[in-house]
Amino acid sequence: MKTWKNLTILLLIAFFITGCASSRSGKVYSRDEARRPLSVYYGTVLEVHDAQIEGTKTAAGPIAGAAAGGVLGNTVGGGSGNTAATVIGAIAGTLAGAAIEEGMTRKPAQEITIDMDDGRIIVVVQEADEEFKTGDRIRVVKSPDGTLRVRQ
Repeated sequence: MKTWKNLTILLLIAFFITGCASSRSGKVYSRDEARRPLSVYYGTVLEVHDAQIEGTKTAAGPIAGAAAGGVLGNTVGGGSGNTAATVIGAIAGTLAGAAIEEGMTRKPAQEITIDMDDGRIIVVVQEADEEFKTGDRIRVVKSPDGTLRVRQ
C-alpha cells in the first residue's frame, strides 16, 4: 500500500514540475500577445548552430523533492532512526528535485544568425522545433515586449 502511495506522490511531483515550464518556441505565443499588433521583419539565415535553453530553476523542484524525499525517508526504520531517515530523505530530495526540474525543463535550441533586409545582423535563440538552413528566407516577428521569433 505504501509503495502505491509513494509512487502516486512521485508522479504528481513530476507532473507539477514539468507543468511549470514555459515554451521558447517560435510557434508559441503568450496570452498577452494574442490579438496585439506584432512587427514583422524579413531576412536571410546566415548560420544555424545547435544550442540549449537551460531548464527552469524555481522553488517548485526542491520543495516537491523535499516532500517526496521526506515521505520516502519516513518509510525507513523506526524511532530516532526514522526521524534521521526522514531528514536525510528530505535533504536528498531537495537536491534531487532541483536537478530533476532543471533537467526535465531543459530544451534543445537553435542559435540563428540572420542578415536582416535592413542591413542589421542579429542572432535569435529559440527552441529547435522548426528546421532552418543557411540561405533560408525567413521572417522575424517582434512582440511589443521585444521578444523575437524566427518563422519560415
